[in-house]
Amino acid sequence: MTSMTSKEPTIAVADGPSGSWGALLGRAHGLTALALTGAVAMHAINVHIVTTVLPSVVQEIGGLQWYAWSTTLFVVGSIIGAALSVKLMACSTARGAMVGALLVFALGTLVCATAASMPAMLLGRTVQGLGGGVVGALSYTLIRMVFPPHLWPRAIALVSGMWGIATLSGPAVGGLFAQSGHWRWAFWALLPLLAAQMLLVFRQLNPERMLQPVSVTGSGIATRQIAFLALSVLLIATASVVTGSALQWLSVLAGLLVGGLALSTERQAAARLLPRGGTSIGHPLGMLYAVVALLLMGTMTEIFVPYFLQHLHGLQPLTAGYVTALLAGGWSLASVFFSGKSGATVRRLMVAGPAIGATGLVVLAMAIPSQGTWALSICAVALAAIGLGVGMAWPHVLNAIMHSADKDDADVAASAITTVQLYGMAVGAALVGLVANATGVSTQTEPGALGNGAMWIFGLFALFPAMGVFYMWRFLKASHRSV
Repeated sequence: MTSMTSKEPTIAVADGPSGSWGALLGRAHGLTALALTGAVAMHAINVHIVTTVLPSVVQEIGGLQWYAWSTTLFVVGSIIGAALSVKLMACSTARGAMVGALLVFALGTLVCATAASMPAMLLGRTVQGLGGGVVGALSYTLIRMVFPPHLWPRAIALVSGMWGIATLSGPAVGGLFAQSGHWRWAFWALLPLLAAQMLLVFRQLNPERMLQPVSVTGSGIATRQIAFLALSVLLIATASVVTGSALQWLSVLAGLLVGGLALSTERQAAARLLPRGGTSIGHPLGMLYAVVALLLMGTMTEIFVPYFLQHLHGLQPLTAGYVTALLAGGWSLASVFFSGKSGATVRRLMVAGPAIGATGLVVLAMAIPSQGTWALSICAVALAAIGLGVGMAWPHVLNAIMHSADKDDADVAASAITTVQLYGMAVGAALVGLVANATGVSTQTEPGALGNGAMWIFGLFALFPAMGVFYMWRFLKASHRSV
């Protein structure tokens, strides 16, 4: 493959054979893979544990009015941490940045474990987000630094698979602590595990094991872009606490405008969050980042799936939660299974994945309002299909980002994946809430009204992965021309 111009990154889709799971998890790379994925697993499991124990938290220390902000501030902290990750690595080392991130995460966990009030809990969650954001971003950045290129798709699949495991195990673990009346131990129990993980990272990510050096373009820290992104998420999240649909829509619109301002600033800044071309939807890297955001926005409909399953199909909360987890399970299994594909198969997966995700949302929109075991079965299959669609494309889309960036932009391109992913989730969650409010889901209990709202939510959000098909097709068309 050849470069388009000296100022644009090579448009690349890795065509060579992918390495085996044995090569990634064997003697040569196994402990290094555990150092990366273990850190991500702790971050991911904590997210789902906290979601489960929060009702017990507010029952003891109060602050119900700030319930949703536990997640909001965690996401804001994560975006800031992800944006700073490469600069932190350049200022120290890959090992130093990851150990430092885990230490910050542990500090936030300690604050949460000892919180006597909701403000203290929110502080702890923000600090956890800072550390977790760095961990998430570095996990992708370090893949290209510690593994040979033929193992990148497998490593990406392994990292994303940790979130599926967390979705299945986190609620169960959190539920055990909550039901026993000891929610604080959900945080205390993480601390020795984090200490062990820091030791593993320190041993495995030593400078001698790095296959590629840190590459950071520009100068300084992208302070303005980070501030705009954080403000954008805060404004979007405000829609969940203000009253009146007009104010809610204005809040989201203001947040999106500030997000646009972040992109505008990014194009002119010397210190950047995205690689060159990442802010332009007409550029190959911009297309790939758009696909990442669109896929995540489509999956955020899962927020309301347990609610609909309980009120329309009569499922118990735990059962509804695990039916919803089919989405995450499908994502993880598909990532693991399809990550070893190469050549023309990869191109087909990158287009078919978003298309299957969009189809799953459409099927869910039609099935979830209906009654009966057959309808519930179709809902379960549709949820698994949504996850399957994302998972079959995910490792190859991220692999394409890593291969498409210029050499001096490679670390920025990898770390930006987490920033784009988090922002897409924040926007998607806010839009789901707005559509739910507009269709009466948040105020109605009558099955007909809820069913109508479900159809609108899942039907409208099918447009996001459908748009992902379009941008993926455009990227692959450009990639074909560059060969």
